[in-house]
Amino acid sequence: STDLTSTVGYDSIIQHLNDGRKNCKEFEDFLKERAIIEEKYGKELINLSKKKPCGQTELNTLKRSLDTFKQQIDNVGQGHIQLAQTLREEAKKMEDFREKQKLHRKKIELIMEAIHKNRNLQYKKTMEVKQTCCCFLPYGCTKALLYLSSLSHFWQLFLKLAQTKSALEDSDRSYQQSVTTLEKIREEWQKEHIKACEFFETQECERINYFRNALWLHVNQLSQDCVQNDEKYENIRKSLEMCSIEKDIDFFVNLRKTGSLAPAPVVYENYYNTQRNPAPVRSPAPAPISRRGPLPTPTSTPGEPDYTTIDGYSLI
Repeated sequence: STDLTSTVGYDSIIQHLNDGRKNCKEFEDFLKERAIIEEKYGKELINLSKKKPCGQTELNTLKRSLDTFKQQIDNVGQGHIQLAQTLREEAKKMEDFREKQKLHRKKIELIMEAIHKNRNLQYKKTMEVKQTCCCFLPYGCTKALLYLSSLSHFWQLFLKLAQTKSALEDSDRSYQQSVTTLEKIREEWQKEHIKACEFFETQECERINYFRNALWLHVNQLSQDCVQNDEKYENIRKSLEMCSIEKDIDFFVNLRKTGSLAPAPVVYENYYNTQRNPAPVRSPAPAPISRRGPLPTPTSTPGEPDYTTIDGYSLI
């Protein structure tokens, strides 16, 4: 500003820096809130996998697949809890960065406040001395003329003029000294102001760079969590691929079997007419017990997802 005592530009810079600090605080609070959500979600998943029954009476390969499913859900929950801790650590880093910038900037602000105060006081003093010089000469001349008209002795007028001249010279010297002092203070203020602006610009560059990197890191952490979760889900898919319907049926048969022989045929015995001994009537021979045919390959009906496979799946 052309006004030497104005701080409008400096105040604008300080306001912008305070706004940047506020924005960092908002992102820090966002990370903390996200950490609370992730931790709560992770704990809920762990409780669900441990307390909620899910096919607990299944046998053999399908049971192993279900066990893998519950274990991986537990792992996903643990991953979310770990992500919550990571987010809290990132929020703490942002807080430390923000407070460090605040402390460094406070030192510069104190220097600038002191030099602003000194500059304004000297400017005010200089203007007061200048006003005295401007007003003193007409005042002294007027008093001299009044004395000339009222006094009868010339020496009294001469003495008064000498006193007035001496006062004017003293006032002028004081004015010159004030201007010289003010100029030194102005040069010092301008030098410190430039240094402060350069410092503030460096801080703002650091803040923007740190903020940008923190946001980038946060997104990478979320992506990594998704990839890790997908790896856990892939373990479930692999386990389901190992699930064999025929093996599970055979396992159940072998576990619950009662024997391999069918009941013997029932033979007719004549208890009504003992004189007659007809040939015993035998029941028709039972059809031989045969094993079941091969089980059909599981297929998907229209509108259902493919069974245990994902077409075109790629784990990145």
